[in-house]
Amino acid sequence: MAVCMCQAVLPAHAGPRGELGAGPLLRWMDAAACLAAEKHAGVSCVTASMDDIQFEEAARVGQIIAIRTKVNRAFKTSMEVGIKVTVQDVLTNAEKIVSVAYATYVAKPVGAGKVDLKPVQLLSAEDHLEHSLAIERRRIRLGYVQVFQKLMRESNKEGDFYTCGEKDALSTEHTHVQSTELVLPPHANHHGNTFGGQIMAWMQTVASISASRLCRSHPILKSVNMFKFWGPSFVGDRLVFNAIVNNTFHNSVEVGVRVEAYNCEEWIKAQPRHINSAFLIFSAVNDKGELLTFPTVKP
Repeated sequence: MAVCMCQAVLPAHAGPRGELGAGPLLRWMDAAACLAAEKHAGVSCVTASMDDIQFEEAARVGQIIAIRTKVNRAFKTSMEVGIKVTVQDVLTNAEKIVSVAYATYVAKPVGAGKVDLKPVQLLSAEDHLEHSLAIERRRIRLGYVQVFQKLMRESNKEGDFYTCGEKDALSTEHTHVQSTELVLPPHANHHGNTFGGQIMAWMQTVASISASRLCRSHPILKSVNMFKFWGPSFVGDRLVFNAIVNNTFHNSVEVGVRVEAYNCEEWIKAQPRHINSAFLIFSAVNDKGELLTFPTVKP
């Protein structure tokens, strides 16, 4: 069940450097993958998670983005969708890979019914390979979350604090960015839930601002790690995004983003719903295209 979506990169999609912004691209990737999932399931589907997304190539205004998606394997109520993004130059016809990613979608039952997804038809050697690898990626995905949760529990023990020995290290406090968005009908998908791609785009915006406070340049998103939905949000919700630099690694920086949702009652009572978290890796370049070095930081 393959789906192909093509988009022309227009000035409205570009960032300060004239390159396609990560926000629009993440929205397009999620939309194309959701279409493939629903084509296979025959019912509405929602984004559950995306594996680590690596961005290899930049697209510029005037070029064409092609997003090809297909269901690699169906489990009981969820399925893995492979996403391949390429960019084509209309003048030279040259095509390059922008990103290859894997997303998990969950089928939503109609009424009180239960969903039992049908197996994927394997028509080629590539289909058989991706089908076999999907179960391994699922196993790694589930193990990754368990290891991370264990690490977080251990790091929260009383008296367990990280100390930085660098005297000239900068505090990450000034990299904290908070942004609030009101979910309106254009931000919702055809299920009435906030569009997953829109949430990813908002996360990228606040993370980029956070990273820019260290590099004093326009950061370039290189990857998104551990992007997982813990719960839904809906039209009318207020989404609060908190981003802060976690650490720097010479030519790159990791920014953590946490998303909390509130309906009207929860907003008054200050009772947030944690719906998403992710880690975004950025680099930055100067006017000559040379990688900039990020300063050492302390939390």
